[in-house]
Amino acid sequence: MYTESSTSRQSISALAEPFAPAARKTRAHHPQAACIAGTSTALAAHRYGQRELAALVAEYLPAGAVRDGAIERLFARVGVDERYLALPVERYRALRGLGERNDAWIEIATDLGESVVRALLEDAGLDASDISLLATTTVTGIAVPSLDARLMNRLPFRPSLKRMPLFGLGCLGGAAGLARVADYLRGAPTEAALLLSVELCSLTFQPHDGSVANIVSTGLFGDGAAAVLLVGAEHPLASRGRGPRVLDTRSAFFPNTERVMGWDVIDTGFRVVLSNQVADVVARHVPAAVDALLAEHGLDRGDVSAWVVHPGGPKVIDAITRSLELDESALEPTRRCLRRVGNLSSSSVLFLLDERRRTPPGDETWGVLMAMGPAFCAEIVLLSW
Repeated sequence: MYTESSTSRQSISALAEPFAPAARKTRAHHPQAACIAGTSTALAAHRYGQRELAALVAEYLPAGAVRDGAIERLFARVGVDERYLALPVERYRALRGLGERNDAWIEIATDLGESVVRALLEDAGLDASDISLLATTTVTGIAVPSLDARLMNRLPFRPSLKRMPLFGLGCLGGAAGLARVADYLRGAPTEAALLLSVELCSLTFQPHDGSVANIVSTGLFGDGAAAVLLVGAEHPLASRGRGPRVLDTRSAFFPNTERVMGWDVIDTGFRVVLSNQVADVVARHVPAAVDALLAEHGLDRGDVSAWVVHPGGPKVIDAITRSLELDESALEPTRRCLRRVGNLSSSSVLFLLDERRRTPPGDETWGVLMAMGPAFCAEIVLLSW
């Protein structure tokens, strides 16, 4: 029988000491933390002002579906000035059924994805063959073969590339994809991996649906793509980059919230499920999830210098600000991103990450990257510079 001696207890304590919460607060990085070595973003080709889009949507919806001026008022409330769409607006009326919408998604998503990945690799000075894992996330189209496989026929990835297609995570997908790729690199510290998000939300517009949920989502969401290069702790780019590093991640599932957000798949495509309770669910559940992750590292909200938070909409941003007791300025980048391009679903938080990576908060600082999505749930990523 093994009996623990005082010497063995001391040895175990000495080994555990660097990972104790009080000590973690002073450590810059976990030794195996993946490094974010590059980011790239792209918007769809067709730019429209919010007032112009409101007028066009009013023409598309059935006569009498909404009261005069209701669309303009709803579009004005979502905090968006302009957006970029996958197609010219006149083409949306002509789309018939899920098949035509999805064909358009595959064509444009593949082109946009290729563009943003090429730009990222060129900026990082890497070839596609240097990448070991390619993860893709979307919730606005379906492709089999998946988007990552289609890109392998356009870019010189090696045939042994590991692929991780993620579908159905919605706005959560950018944060969750980042977390899962970082998890992978902890076990493959010499490798480089890519995360690609492509969202063409406009292709889900339902022109015969006069519901508030359809109108609000049509006024809120835009189209874009983002890519992130992550490298393991022993990759050459890990020591050259300015970070940040993915120190830890946390998934938070909130039971019995399936109808808060998501899609109903119908003959004409994806019909939005969007409850007016989103902000309340966020305020009720998110603070405890954030605090739990920070506490594991001996941190609290006051230690966080950078909040990289998905722009779910004005009410959601307000709910996060109040429930986490943040300064109003803490989520100003989030509000600014929403105004400029709308909610890009899973790509939005990666757009904000791109901005933060290019203007880092300073050495020895902490950041929280977070997004929420269907289920309802949250993904929280602890960053360090």
